Amino acid sequence: MPEPWELSLSDAAAAIAAGRLSPLELIDSTLDRLERVEPRVQAWARVRADDARAAAKKMTDRPGSGTSGPLRGIPVGVKDIFYTEGVETSCGSKIMAGFVPSYDATSVARLRQAGAVILGKTHTTEFASFDPSPARNPWALDHTPGGSSSGSGAALAARMCHGALGSQTSGSICRPAAFCGVVGLKPTFGRVSRHGVHPLAWTLDHPGPMARTVRDVAMLFDAVAGPDPYDPSTVPAPPVSGAAAALDDLRGRDAAARGLRVGVPDRYFTDGLDPEGAAAYREALRALGDLGCRVENVRLPELFEAAMDAHEIIHNVEAAAVHADTYRARPGDYGHKLRAIIETGFHVPAPAYVRAQQIRTLLIETIREVLRDVDVLATPSAPGPAPAGLASTGSPVYNRPFSFLGFPSITVPCGYTKSGLPLGLQFGGRPFDEITLLRLAAAYEAATSWGSRAPAL
Repeated sequence: MPEPWELSLSDAAAAIAAGRLSPLELIDSTLDRLERVEPRVQAWARVRADDARAAAKKMTDRPGSGTSGPLRGIPVGVKDIFYTEGVETSCGSKIMAGFVPSYDATSVARLRQAGAVILGKTHTTEFASFDPSPARNPWALDHTPGGSSSGSGAALAARMCHGALGSQTSGSICRPAAFCGVVGLKPTFGRVSRHGVHPLAWTLDHPGPMARTVRDVAMLFDAVAGPDPYDPSTVPAPPVSGAAAALDDLRGRDAAARGLRVGVPDRYFTDGLDPEGAAAYREALRALGDLGCRVENVRLPELFEAAMDAHEIIHNVEAAAVHADTYRARPGDYGHKLRAIIETGFHVPAPAYVRAQQIRTLLIETIREVLRDVDVLATPSAPGPAPAGLASTGSPVYNRPFSFLGFPSITVPCGYTKSGLPLGLQFGGRPFDEITLLRLAAAYEAATSWGSRAPAL
């Protein structure tokens, strides 16, 4: 029998629901694992071991009290830009050090309501931007785990938690998930509340779940998605419920994927792709065809590259607006990468920002047209595996388009390099159609089993 820390979120939840495993046994096993490997991986900003054990003990000793939700007893890591009541939220920054929120972010509160046990806060790059955190990639400790949800990706890959929250403004869920060999879902903009999540760029920020398997991600998505009166950008329709159950209802992986139209973009998403990444991508497309998908080439609109420049304008201006007051008061306490973003944002004229938003609207309209002809777009998740060194978090270039559009995307493992580093496959789809992405990703995952591997720590 595997140790409890080795179980997927779905299997651990099923074992707890069936009485084969207690919440306290799961938490103790996971904390023991964390104690052994965390000194090398450095995924956690702070661990709340006593609080987690107390919550799990209460669930174990009094099974009829408190929540009986689908995540009952599941240990979860929370990126350190999500507010946690009574627990420091420092955002990977000197400026926020010592800040203790008086309330939970909506997504954190919803995880608790579903029964999850918050194990602690995972490292983030500074203010979820590009200045790296201390976290290391469990597959190769001298390589980046990606960013900005670096600790969440690393903690999951190292089997130190069963689920995690991340956020993406450019590529901060899908890139670390790909680099660490786990699954990351960036939902549609407005699907998951941003209330209580420190912003980087208001109109680009997407909170979302990360986990070891597609079904695990679906269970977390079910828990956190939905409208929130504290975040007016969230949308009430279409309703979100039962993504995990919908995957269970599909009869076999072939049925899940058969007939889906998978679009292969004509450019951009293979620019700069390294040879091993290109080979894995070609093999992934072949596997999708074997599953019964209709794989076909699609042409991206002419303005696509200009739109990616517009993303950078919006990102920089909004980041500058978020940090204007503190940056002017404490410029020396910012990392050099975020400092450059803020300074650039200060010098963008207002008409240029408005024009960038207009280009964004045009791209949304044209990609909606593309997605009338296909159900999803399939791309590599990154130009290659996690780069060596800890001074960079890698490039978000292939993830950025879906953040800019606000359309959902998901990444799943699709192979490994000769040196043993994970590679990722990304699917992007129509707004509010996360279930199609989950359905296809689950079918691909079951057919290939790339995600079943774990790093040797």
